[in-house]
Amino acid sequence: MERSERMRDAIQSCIDARKDDLNALSQDIWNRPELSGEEVQAHDRLVRFFSQEKTWAVERHYKLPTAFRATWEAVGDVEGESVLNVAFLCEYDALPGIGHACGHNLIAEVGAAAALGMKAALEGQTELPVPVKITVLGTPAEESRGGKVDLINVGAFDDIDLVFMAHPTQEDVPFLPFLAIQAVTVKYHGKACHASAYPWKGVNALDAAVLAYNNLSVLRQQLSPDWRLHGIIKHGGEMPNIIPAYTELEFYLRTPQAEELCDLKAKAEACFRAAAVATGCEVEIIFTENAYYDILPNDTLASLYEKNAKALGIQFSEMPVKLLGSTDFGNVSYVVPGIHPLFFIGTDALNHTEEYTKAAGAEKAQLFTLRVAKALAMTAVDVFCSPTLLKQVREDFKLAKLKQKK
Repeated sequence: MERSERMRDAIQSCIDARKDDLNALSQDIWNRPELSGEEVQAHDRLVRFFSQEKTWAVERHYKLPTAFRATWEAVGDVEGESVLNVAFLCEYDALPGIGHACGHNLIAEVGAAAALGMKAALEGQTELPVPVKITVLGTPAEESRGGKVDLINVGAFDDIDLVFMAHPTQEDVPFLPFLAIQAVTVKYHGKACHASAYPWKGVNALDAAVLAYNNLSVLRQQLSPDWRLHGIIKHGGEMPNIIPAYTELEFYLRTPQAEELCDLKAKAEACFRAAAVATGCEVEIIFTENAYYDILPNDTLASLYEKNAKALGIQFSEMPVKLLGSTDFGNVSYVVPGIHPLFFIGTDALNHTEEYTKAAGAEKAQLFTLRVAKALAMTAVDVFCSPTLLKQVREDFKLAKLKQKK
């Protein structure tokens, strides 16, 4: 049996042997959903999972309060070569009100399972092409502020060479473009007054909010078809007989490429300011610190993943749904070559619904989740074992970045 086949067998055997432990990990996170930045129990559960493995070096609260890092290294008899650091990412934050309606408990399980599988494939190998480190990185707050962006900014990805994760959805797709996104909060300040006795003495902040909302609705007609602009009025006043002195809106701006966000932000800001001028209100426009980028493709990694996934029985749609979501993995793809495939979990329910929450915690999802983890681990091993493939992955990364600059 060739070494590559032995490694594939080791990956599958390891993940199959640990399926109950991995399911328990996922279930514990699913049963105790926590919002972005508050994933204390999920952090502790994942830290405990890898600490119990003994051979993993685990760092709690790694650079962020609810982030963690677990690492394992294999050097063998390789000398003079730099270490290849392969990272698997875990997400584990939930959504307000509906829990794990985006299946982040399964993302955490995939990351943990793939790391265990790759480790099993490399353990005992005495002839390694290069020294290798496997890193499991817990990345909190994907649903809100972008924990991966924060981790990039504090150097958590500086020594990582390849990065892998997978996200559950309605079908299996090796690569799907995600939109860049910038969130904005807009606050209008007016003047309260009795709405019936002397309304002319007030300055109506709700009028400003409604005008802003309508301005953006009109603007939407002239936007590029693949741009997105959507939001809510979070606060509209206190009582009908009081002219609202304060209102607040929150909007998401999305474009296919990160560089296009600047144009959309300028157009949206003009709408917000126009509403303030029309009503006499003061306005605060607060863009979030962390914009999410689009995901850079890596054709070599996507092709390898698709080949491995098909060998495991995964079927890919010829006409995949164009999922126009956003993720902070996009920012990671700009600094490290990586892959972010989507995977089916046995339901046609849509993400961010109560039905998907149930599906993410169902036993049916386990077959699909662990199968994807095996495919990711196999893809990582393929690249690790072939200097030629590693070179191609890095060339794809450079080319994708150059295309974005044109």
